Amino acid sequence: MINIGAIFFEPVFKEKIWGGDSLRNFGYNLPSDKTGECWAFAAHHNGQSIVKNGEYKGKTLGDLWKNNRELFGNIKGDKFPLLVKIIDAKDDLSVQVHPGNEYAFKNENGESGKTECWYIMDCKKDSQLVLGVNARNKEELNEMIDNGRWNELLRTIPIKKGDFVFVPSGTVHALKGGTLVLEIQQNSDITYRLYDYDRRDSKGNLRELHIEKSKAAIEVPYVDKQFKPVVNKLKDIIETKLVKCDYFTVYKFDVKGNISLTQNHPFMLFSIIDGEGNLTVNEKIYKIKKGDHFMLPKGVTSYILEGKISLIVSYI
Repeated sequence: MINIGAIFFEPVFKEKIWGGDSLRNFGYNLPSDKTGECWAFAAHHNGQSIVKNGEYKGKTLGDLWKNNRELFGNIKGDKFPLLVKIIDAKDDLSVQVHPGNEYAFKNENGESGKTECWYIMDCKKDSQLVLGVNARNKEELNEMIDNGRWNELLRTIPIKKGDFVFVPSGTVHALKGGTLVLEIQQNSDITYRLYDYDRRDSKGNLRELHIEKSKAAIEVPYVDKQFKPVVNKLKDIIETKLVKCDYFTVYKFDVKGNISLTQNHPFMLFSIIDGEGNLTVNEKIYKIKKGDHFMLPKGVTSYILEGKISLIVSYI
């Protein structure tokens, strides 16, 4: 069994038409005031997060997946299964849908589909987001899209800070302006844009839409598949199980004090969304703070979290 510590990653930043500068609050140096996404754990051809400590420093997550599969318990697969992001939606995102595995594999050069989920880190008062459609069948869906009946078609739900939203592939969705989320998803970058509020880019052009692919990918009627969080309160930690599905399991840990925990998965991904403290792995102590992202690989069997910290934890 390998004996290794925590592996910290440097994120990749993506500028977006709807992005802002809220990610600076995590201590990041942003490329611009239109930074929409922080790819915290990414091993994709559109972005690779880079190891910033230890013997693998300078290597990408994709490098580790390809050449050091023992760090992931030697699990199978041609690509790392997850992509974890922080999204700063200063303005409304386009209304979009992600395809399922079967459709994506057939129509997008063997890409996987994209099921995702959001932990709402911040939002405006009385915020909403788009989740699902009101169409009862494909015929009604197509007619409403073709005639631009967006207000009737799109289903909205209220959200507040601390909410969790599950977005299975095939679900129409959109974040509204003023929303900051941590997103865990399948490792795919396939998005079909259904509607973009007739916005124009800096050159005056409308952004590309993918109407026919959207129609094919959207599942109707919409079925609510939200998970009810399961809260477990212990002496120095509140563990909240947010979701367990075919592609990922996600927890929120709220630590106040000192807690020893076990690691019995192929790997675990941690994103610190608030606070600071210490992480101890194999007698090595790491200072950790809001904005840090680290992985505990296979071979780490236990770890200690200490301080006042909130973390989102994900694994397969």
